Amino acid sequence: MIRKHILVALVQDRPGVLNRIASTLRRRNFNIESIAVGHIELPNLSRMTIVVEGDDANVEQVRKQLDKVIEVIRITDITGENPVAREMAMIKMKATPSTRSEIIQIVDIFRASIVDVSPDSLIIVVTGDQEKVDTLIELLRGFGIREMSRTGTIALPRGGVGPLTIEENKPLRHVVEQVQPEEEDLPNW
Repeated sequence: MIRKHILVALVQDRPGVLNRIASTLRRRNFNIESIAVGHIELPNLSRMTIVVEGDDANVEQVRKQLDKVIEVIRITDITGENPVAREMAMIKMKATPSTRSEIIQIVDIFRASIVDVSPDSLIIVVTGDQEKVDTLIELLRGFGIREMSRTGTIALPRGGVGPLTIEENKPLRHVVEQVQPEEEDLPNW
C-alpha cells in the first residue's frame, strides 16, 4: 500500500550531507515531498525530517541505503509511531479595506497569526498539521495570495525516548568523534 512515510535522521552537520541524502532518494526514484533540517541539542549534529511516498517495503529499502551514508548517525521511519508532525507557512495576502476584516476572521478561526500589516497586504503565519495549513491556504486563495513559503514537515515521536535519542547513560564520545570536522592538509606557505 502506497502512503506517506516520515523518515527522521540524526546526521553530522557537514557540507554535502543534504545533497548525498537527496541523491540517494533520487537514484531510488523517490520524490521528496518535504525535507527539513535543523540543529539539535547536541553540537555538530542536525535532525533531518524527510517525507516520501511509497510502499512499506520500498521505503524500508531506501531507509537502509540512507543508513549507509557515512554522515548518517541514525535514521528511522516513525510513520507507524503516531508522531506529532507540524509544518509552518507564511502567506502574503492582498488586503483591501473591504476584505481585511474577513481575512482576519478566517485567520483567527485557524489560530494563525498576522505578523505584518501594510496598506495593501497582510503576512500570515500558520502552524499545524498539513491538512490545517492546506485548508487555510484554500480559504485564503479567493482573496489573492501574493506570495507563500512553507517549511515542510517536522516531526517527533510521541511519549518517552524517541528512536534518535542518545541515551544519557551512554557516553557521547562515539557520536561526537564521528562528527569532528576532518582537518585538511593545507600547504604551509
